[in-house]
Amino acid sequence: MSDRTVRAPLSPLAAAWTLALLLGLQPLTTDLVLPALPAMGSDLQAPVAPVQLTMSALILAFGLAQLVWGPVADRFGRRPVLLAGLGLYTLASAGAALGGDITQVIGWRIVQGAALSVPVVCARAMLRDLYQPHEGALVMARALSGLGVIAIASPLSGGLLVAASGWRATLVAMGVIGLLLWALIAWRLPETLRSRDPAATRLGPLLAQAGRILGHPTFRAWSLLVACTYAGLFVFLAGSGFILIRVLGLAPLQAGLVMCTTSLAYITGTFFCRRWLPRHGLVGTVLRGSGFSIASALGMAVLASTDHRAVWAVMLPTWLYALGHGVHQPCGQAGAVGPFPRSAGLAAALAGCVLALAAFGIGLWLGHALDGTLRPLAIGIGSGAAGAVLVVWTLVRRHGDPARVAV
Repeated sequence: MSDRTVRAPLSPLAAAWTLALLLGLQPLTTDLVLPALPAMGSDLQAPVAPVQLTMSALILAFGLAQLVWGPVADRFGRRPVLLAGLGLYTLASAGAALGGDITQVIGWRIVQGAALSVPVVCARAMLRDLYQPHEGALVMARALSGLGVIAIASPLSGGLLVAASGWRATLVAMGVIGLLLWALIAWRLPETLRSRDPAATRLGPLLAQAGRILGHPTFRAWSLLVACTYAGLFVFLAGSGFILIRVLGLAPLQAGLVMCTTSLAYITGTFFCRRWLPRHGLVGTVLRGSGFSIASALGMAVLASTDHRAVWAVMLPTWLYALGHGVHQPCGQAGAVGPFPRSAGLAAALAGCVLALAAFGIGLWLGHALDGTLRPLAIGIGSGAAGAVLVVWTLVRRHGDPARVAV
């Protein structure tokens, strides 16, 4: 199949919107339920730790399942795998909405996380199917701007749904959106994989290629950056509902409105990314974006030491963090798969697994660390910011050029 035949159906703008919708299912699945977590715990008579596990278990399943779906997408193509994954996601959302206790909800959220990995890993692989790394980073930045719009709407919508119909309505909404996205993919999305790899799911070649990817310094640099920056964000995702509602005393709708402002900062960060990329490249862009991360780390250190209980004191360093995340994330996702045009699905899956393992560990810690103060949130986000800065100025600065030998 020719390169032109594959690329013609998707213009850069159409590709950006398609990627935004696929990637946007991830913040929808995490952010929509944020204002619902305290109500879920109260209704199901569950303590904080297992309620937090509905987030952490989802993220762990999301990461590990990518190791399956990535090679499968390289073997059978992006489109059929997307349809299967979105169908499973819709079913799991319905199951979680009907859960009678916290254990059932956790179980269905695990299935939902495994299904959620499909659109995310396929979207990242499609980016490499269609574009070279630097061009792909620009398209990814546009897509993540669109994703930011979804992230803005999700906590606000979640607060409205909880206020109107209770926490289960947020899970019902996820199922409806999953079904609509399935219909859109079935109707409009062409296959982007130029040639399927029959050996992609064979254990021997799969392990050999995974070893080559994991051993590649460019992959390690960018995937660790993505893991660090997402880990800090996950602290906010998993902890903000409890902090804003139980510690700072906001109503669910008010908390949803405050959470939306983080997505606005994130979108602004993606615009900085798009402005810097043509002039400074991937590495130069994240070096500049790390200034936001440094400022956030300093702000979170002050918050941890003072425990100053005001919304602005929590959100100011969080906005700075989101600005840096909006720069680091599109560059990191494009950079991690850049050297692997023939194994983009597997590379995206491995990068996603690294991200999810970091977030899962953070989530387990947070579920036990939340103590009625602001310190756990500040320590977690500040650590993510400091980790991102360290990776940018060491590994990414030294090995971040995706033009290194492709595998």
